[in-house]
Amino acid sequence: MPRRYWYVILTYAIGQLSGIIGGPLLRSFGVPREDIPGIWSIIIFPIMTIIVLRLLKTDMQTARNQRSFQAGRIILWVIGGFFFVLFANYLAAYIEMAVGIQPGSENTADLVNIAESFPLFLIVTAILAPILEEVIFRKVIFGSIYQKYNFFIAAIISALIFGILHGEPEHLLIYTSVGMVFAFLYVKTKTILVPILTHISINTFVFIINFLVTEEDLERYQKQLEELQTILIGG
Repeated sequence: MPRRYWYVILTYAIGQLSGIIGGPLLRSFGVPREDIPGIWSIIIFPIMTIIVLRLLKTDMQTARNQRSFQAGRIILWVIGGFFFVLFANYLAAYIEMAVGIQPGSENTADLVNIAESFPLFLIVTAILAPILEEVIFRKVIFGSIYQKYNFFIAAIISALIFGILHGEPEHLLIYTSVGMVFAFLYVKTKTILVPILTHISINTFVFIINFLVTEEDLERYQKQLEELQTILIGG
């Protein structure tokens, strides 16, 4: 793995752990405890993104020179990838429900709550986080493993790391399935731009749904899923 990739991983790790220092720092300025995660993310994620893109300047220049994909084809792959990710997500969620795991993500709910208080936080979760995650987990981790092993081994390892770091072990199957789809898109298109744009579209879609759908709608939808599951299992 090139040294700059290790610097990219180190930047991401430091950024993720920076709240240990950022939290007390914001508290010293009188920021309420409940506002710290949103405000610190708005501060640190742009810094992380700038550093990572700076470290990968050579890679981006090389990719720009070698890219044969036209904009229209990239858009088509992003659209197809969007529905592929949704399918993988819903299939994994159905399997989780079948084994007794309750649907819904506390992580997503927490992010939506932060975004309601700080609209700028949407830029972090819908754009900056997908850019960083695809660079880290697909370009750097998956790409490095894929140079030595086959697609499945590289995809499953990088996707598992992707899932574990999201901090919801009960939904590891969903995160892993989605991560493998992003890896597939990266390999098929040979440009990290496609999984990045697909990831951005998915995150944006999730936030729109969470803002528009009420808790009553979710309860009704969950009941319909449970009824459908009973019908399917019952034959």
